[in-house]
Parts: sequence; structure tokens; C-alpha cells
Amino acid sequence: MIKKIMFTWLVSAAAFPAISQVKAKPKTASKPMQSQATTMPGGARLVEKVTRKGDEIVIPYEKYVLSNGLTVVVHEDRSDPIVHVDVTYHVGSAREEIGKSGFAHFFEHMMFQGSDNVGDDQHFKIVSESGGTLNGSTNRDRTNYYETVPSNQLDKMLWLEADRMGFLLDAVDQRKFENQRSTVKNERGQNYDNRPYGLVGEFTSKNLYPYGHPYSWMTIGYLEDLNRSNVNDLKNFFLRWYGPNNATLTVGGDVTASEVVKLAQKYFGSIPRGPEVKPMQLPSVKLEKNRYVSFVDNYARTPQLSMVYPTVPTYHPDETALDCLAEILGQGRNSILYQNMVKNQKAQSANAFNRSSELAGEFGFSVSPFPGKSLAEMEKLVNEALADFEKRGVLDADIEKYKNSTEAGVINSLASVSGKVSQLAAYETYSGNPNKLSDELTSIRNLTKADVLRVYNQYIKNQNRVVVSVLTAGTEELKAAEDNYVVDQTNYKQPDYGYAGLKYVKAKDNFDRKKMPGNGANPVVKVPAFWKKSLSNGIQVIGSQNSEVPTVTMQISLKGGKLLEQKDVAEAGLSSLFASMMNEDTKNYTSEQFNLELERLGSSIFVNSSTDATVFTLQSLKKNLDKTLALLEEKMLQPNFNAEDFGRVKKQWNERIINSKRQATLVANDVYNKVNYGPNHILGLPTTGTTQSIEKIKLNNIQHYYDNFISSEDARVVIVGDFKEAEILPKLSFLSKLPKKSFNLPTMPPAPQVDKTKIYIVDIPRSAQTEFRVGKVTNLKYDATGEFYKAGLANYNLGQAFNSRLNLNLREDKGWTYGARSGFAGDKYAGTFTFNSGIRADATDSALSEVIREIKEYTEGGVKQEEIDFMRSSIGQSEARNYETGAQKAAFINRLLQYNLPADYVTTQNQILKTVSQKDINEVAKKHLDVNKMNIVLVGDKSKILPGLQRLGYEIVELDADGNLKK
Repeated sequence: MIKKIMFTWLVSAAAFPAISQVKAKPKTASKPMQSQATTMPGGARLVEKVTRKGDEIVIPYEKYVLSNGLTVVVHEDRSDPIVHVDVTYHVGSAREEIGKSGFAHFFEHMMFQGSDNVGDDQHFKIVSESGGTLNGSTNRDRTNYYETVPSNQLDKMLWLEADRMGFLLDAVDQRKFENQRSTVKNERGQNYDNRPYGLVGEFTSKNLYPYGHPYSWMTIGYLEDLNRSNVNDLKNFFLRWYGPNNATLTVGGDVTASEVVKLAQKYFGSIPRGPEVKPMQLPSVKLEKNRYVSFVDNYARTPQLSMVYPTVPTYHPDETALDCLAEILGQGRNSILYQNMVKNQKAQSANAFNRSSELAGEFGFSVSPFPGKSLAEMEKLVNEALADFEKRGVLDADIEKYKNSTEAGVINSLASVSGKVSQLAAYETYSGNPNKLSDELTSIRNLTKADVLRVYNQYIKNQNRVVVSVLTAGTEELKAAEDNYVVDQTNYKQPDYGYAGLKYVKAKDNFDRKKMPGNGANPVVKVPAFWKKSLSNGIQVIGSQNSEVPTVTMQISLKGGKLLEQKDVAEAGLSSLFASMMNEDTKNYTSEQFNLELERLGSSIFVNSSTDATVFTLQSLKKNLDKTLALLEEKMLQPNFNAEDFGRVKKQWNERIINSKRQATLVANDVYNKVNYGPNHILGLPTTGTTQSIEKIKLNNIQHYYDNFISSEDARVVIVGDFKEAEILPKLSFLSKLPKKSFNLPTMPPAPQVDKTKIYIVDIPRSAQTEFRVGKVTNLKYDATGEFYKAGLANYNLGQAFNSRLNLNLREDKGWTYGARSGFAGDKYAGTFTFNSGIRADATDSALSEVIREIKEYTEGGVKQEEIDFMRSSIGQSEARNYETGAQKAAFINRLLQYNLPADYVTTQNQILKTVSQKDINEVAKKHLDVNKMNIVLVGDKSKILPGLQRLGYEIVELDADGNLKK
């Protein structure tokens, strides 16, 4: 399933990719047009062509195979002047072996380190300078590399990808190897070792799968395996798995298939085939008994229970029914686990999931109890929920909402060319059929209640499972049961993957591969067309038509939000708690009934709080918009604040705040804000509030907020979707029912001035990394074409681009971090400059010295002309990517309305970008980046970092996790 492909445990060079879902209308799927022995010059063979018929859900494409085995899939989409390039290699951590885990992911990093014709660290620079964005990711079964660029950069992107496929190994040396090994270690520390519950997946996999099974370790690998690996191991891994015959090149966007195939033949066609790669097949996992295992998590505050059953791999006929079963049991307010455990406050959270990969699948439950509750009690409650499911059965409503919500998911997933390309690439890699979507839609359309009951009885009922107790220090007595399983290593047989005798054979070309292709003709970029309207009660509306997908996105912002709390900071968190209560019951629906109606429509409505507004966000298929708007009217005008919901939400909120104090990233953010703004400034307090402030908030405060601050005054509506202005405006008539209550947002006090740079330390023992926040409050509020915009340009080469000075130094040169960034942020009310990073604990003092040195050198020595040129090219060309999706269009027009910007402000920005000088950049940097007047917040293990910091000469202040002076 689409969502399963995206839902495997991933390790990515940036962040986890979004999880997408697929569902569809009952249409007849397109049949591929088989080629009639069509072979193009150079040997590329057309395999099939799929086109859309009517309004069916399909991704049109042409599929080719080159003579060296490279598969090329092309999707033409002329809606925006961009192109997405994806190269997927059918190798992930499943091709590793005991003692050599993490190689697939490690090699993903090495592929960005330069090749014969691309210099060190130039891959990121070339793509960025071309106005593009790029990344790579590794999961159990595949590794992919991808770029989204303006369409005039296609030639260059294919040259880049081909160079690292065919000309990498001579450029791999020990220095690059050591650097990226350090980076991967930092990534493991940041995403796994240094995060509460970060090791649950690793521990579960080790105890679920047999010793040596390729899913028995995580994609990130073990540190000891990374430590013992050498550069020759990595080279052999490349030679074995990175041949063109084990890869798929997928290109989509503003292109023609003939153009793509011609360029693919030029750049990839001469690369020799690699060794044959055969599909893997492994027997299903069988558990002889319930396996109880446990471990202590040093970063978690409360225990957690994880229960996992072995199930089926991706594309198995039972996968769809298992997905639906997981939704019924443990996803959303209507799920059995929510009703049995969360609604009645027996657990903080309780969820179910079905996760399928190429070789196997897992169906599981995850439960977080409230403090003091045993995991044995949680397991008992899950068992009772399963018994309740057996009595309840599968309802018609379950099947209906699953199908409809999935239909909405697939339509939304097709909104971007990257989404379509990624799906084609995954289908081809795993099944050899890019048109697999039609099979999946058929499976979803044909799903029955009997199917769901059958898979429950086959895979869950009375079946053995792995039960993992995640414990905190001193709570070992809370485990679900005594450990009864130890991994058996005796029957392991090391696989022979064919590494012996591999040789590196370089391609021979009839063109000069060292010459980087130039740019094609610049694409024509147009900002989205939009319209503005003022409703009869003064509400301002801005809209933009987007007919690529039949959906509507709407955001309604009502004046209020966090700024209202400045009147009484003792009630910090009130606006967010109010928004949370707005997601509960209404006068005519319980929250469960309300969400069931939304799920049946494939729609969503969510309320949240921002700095200066309560925000209602709606997403709907066009055909269901009227019914969804009726629910929005109910949500907005008929809330029902009751004591039962308030008590539960407040209890969950309090636990969330307490748990956040063990997460270094969240602590660093909150403490940094408090240091910058002070304890009596609302921007210095967490959006969620504190345990003390939440305790003071009563139910009547929530009602008072609604009665006084839900008003049409200064309200804004942003709409993007498949409609015309005349169609949508009459549907907004319900907004006339909003009362018009006049009130002013409080004026915020000024932030305290930083008289000298100090270090503020928060101690989180045993932290593998130190979270850095370095910066200050500036006097730069948001300004689209003024000094704020120029400050952003000034920071681009210092800390925004991947190839910025700070990131190249700390990540690429030193290997101390997974990533380092700096930036100016601002809105109507305040502005900040911040450097942030998670840095290896033992390098804390050295890294801080480097950060200060880099900023100081930038302000004193100034920006270089080549950096100015890079910035102009990168930012200028990136505009082609700014307006593709409905969300991007909504962000653009919302900015116009929120800041009252002229329609041509982007033109003005482009003119500033073209004419800004070194002198301009240097003046802005020097004015706002004084390293002698910054706050330095470091959250980490004091015992490891304090001695080194004391030698730097700064005053050091110790704070607790709430930002108060440590006693």
C-alpha cells in the first residue's frame, strides 16, 4: 500500500518523509499500452505506456529499459515549471548482515561526498545553486536520491546522478569516510539514542525476528558495526548493489519522455551492468510463545508498552484488511482503544498500527500509561479491547470511513509532482509495475467486513506476540511480565551476497563528462492568481483557484491566540488549551460522532492557536465541501465545553508538559525563549504553558475565552481549491453568524537587552548530544521587502544553505553534528536570530568556539562575491518551486492578507536580490550579528560539557529545565 511504503522505519538525510494514504473511487483502471518492440536509438526499449481515461485516479507514465538494465519511468506534468528526479536503488538494510549493519544508510551519506567529476561537497551546492532542493533516504528495502528543480535544470540533474552511479569510487577516500561515519553517529544520537522511546523499534525488531534476519536490526545500524567498518567495506557494498540493473530512474514534471530517455541514454547508458540482484524471499516469522522483554530508557519519564504480531509483507492480499483493522482498533477517537483507554483516562495514549515492508509485516499496539500505572495493567486493557472488538464486530461505518478517507488521501498525495514520482518509483522497485496503484485501489474498493474479521482471526486472535516493556530507572516492577526470551544465535548462517572478486569498471564515453551541463531556457514563473473580498461583516477573504486536484483547503483565523495571555502570564497556555477544547464535543455531536462524520466524508477540521489567532483549518474533497462546511459551522458556533472533556484534556496536557522536560530539543527551545524574553513576557513562556499555569486554568476560563474572543473582528479567510470565486463565496454565508466583539490584543513589553554574551546550561544527564541555541531577540519584525528580507539574504551563506559556512564546518568538515543552521525569524510582533544544532557532547566547547568564530569572521571579514553569486542563483531560481501545491498557494496568499502586502512584492524581492551588494549584506550582518551580545543556551550532560566550557571565559549560568536558576 502507498501508506505502507512510506511507513517503514526510515533513516533519512533530513527528516522522516510524510506518511500518505491511498483510497479511490470505483473506476476501471487504465490498461498499459504495450510497446510493439519499440527500441530507441542507443538501445532504450519502450516497455509500456499508461494514460488516463476520464477522471480515473492514475499516474500516467512511460516506462523504458536501457541496454544496461536501468529502468526509466517518465511522468509528464506541465502544470508547473519544475521537474522531480528520483533514483532508487533496490538495496536497503535488508541486504546487510550480522556485524555489518548500517551500511546501506552509511552509503547514502557517502553518495553526497563527490565523484570523479563533482567536487567535494559540490553536489548540494550545484543543486542549491540551480534553485533546487535535494535529499536521500534509506529504509529496510531501498535507498533513493532525489531532487526537485526548475525544469531548465533537468540535464544537469541527470548528469549529477549518473556521475555518482558510475564514477564514485575513485573519489571515496578515508577522510570522507571518517567524516560521514561521524555524521551517521550523530544522526543516531539525535534520532534514536538521545530521544525518549527512540530505541523501541530497534529493541522490538531484535526480539521479533530470528537472529540474522535482515529486519532484526534498524536501518541506522549499530555503533559498534559502524566503528569496525572500513572504506573497502563501503566500496564493496557499492560494487555489489549500485549497478544500473538494480536501479530505477523516475522523472516527472515539465518534461517530455523522449527528452528524458535521450538524456538518460547519454549519461547512464555507458555505465556497465552490476552483478545480478535476485529477489529476496524469507519464511514468515513464527513465534513459539508470547515473548516478554524489557529495557530501561534513560530519557523517558514514564514507561511504555509495545505489542507486536508478525503479519504480511507489502502487496499481500491481506494487507488492506489489516490496515482497516488497525484503524478500527486504535486510530482516531472512534477506535476501540481510544474509547476503552484514553477517553476514560486509563492511559495517556493507545494506538494500533499495521506496518508492511517488502519481506514481512508487523501489526502492533503502543500504549503510554499515566505515571504509576503498570504495563501489566495496560496489557490487560488491550486484551479487553480485543475482546470488545470480537463482541462488536466490524460495522458498515468502519468500512465506509476507511474507504472514503483513503480516497481523500490518494487525491492529496497526487498534488505534487514529487509525490507522484515517488509513488511510481516505489511501485516499480518493489513490484516491477509502476501502475500498481490500480491493483491497490481495487483491493480497497472490494474490502468487506468479512475480510477484516478474517485477518483478525488469522493474525491477531490467540496469536503469539512480542511484548516490550519500556521502563524508566527505578520502575522495573512495572513491566508487563518477567522477561522470558533471549535471542538465540546458534542457528545463524552468514549469507553469501557475492562480494568476492568484485571489480570497479568505469564507463567509457564519447563526450566530455567533466563538463557540467549548462542551464536550459529559464522557465516562466507566475505567482498564483488570486482574488480578495470583504464580507458584509468585515471579514477579509482571499482565494486562489487550483484545479489540479478536486480538493479545497480553507483556513479561518480569528483574532486572539497567545498574545491574549500577556494580560496574565500566570495563565500561559490558555489559548492552546482552549483550541484543544474546541476539538472536543459540540452541542449536537460528541467528538466521536463529529469525527466519524468527517471520516465518512474524507474531510478534516482542526482547531489550533497561533501567536495572534485561533485558527480553524479545513480540508475536503470538492464533492463533499457543503457537508464539511456544515460541520465547520457546528464546530465554530456550537461548541460544548464540559467538565469530563476538560479534565481529560487538562490531564493529558499536564503530562505532555512534564514529559517534554526530558527531551533536550524541547527544553532548549523553551529555555532559549525564556532567556531571550524573560519570565514575564508571554513569548518567553511555552505555547503549552507550564504545569503551574495549566493547573490554574478552570473550565469557566475556557468558556470566557469563547464568549469574549471568538469574533468576526479582524478575521481572515484563506481558500485554495477547485472552485471559482462565484462558487465559493455564497458557501461562506455562515460566517455572518459570528458575533462582532471589539477588543485589542495586549501590547507586549520589550525584550530585555543582552549586555554581554553568557552561557546558560541545562543539565540532562547521559545526553549523547548537546542542544545548541545561540542568538538573541532582534528589532527586525517581518518585512517582505525591507531590512528583514535583507537579513535573510545575509544569513543565507552563513547558516541557511546546506553549503553555508556553519554547516560545512560543523557537519562536513568536523563531523560533529547531523546538521547546523542559523536564521532570522520574525512576525508582526518580534524577531530573533538563532543558531541551532544538536552536537556531539564531547565536542561541545570546540563547536561553540567554531560557531562564535564563524559568525565573527562573517561580520568582520564580510561575504565573498562568489557567495553573493551563489545566493542569487539559488534563491532566484527556487521561485519555480514556490507555488506548486495547494498548501504553497495558500501560504502565499495568506501572507498577502496577513501582512497587507502588495500583489507584486515578489517582483520587488527579486529586484532586491539582483541588486543587493556585498556592502549591503555586510552592513546588515554587522548590525545584527554581534557575537558579544548573544545568549548561548546549551542543553546536555553537564558533567561532560562544563569543564571545557569553563575554559572559554564566558560567564556560565546553570538553569533547570523550566529555565529557572538552579538552586
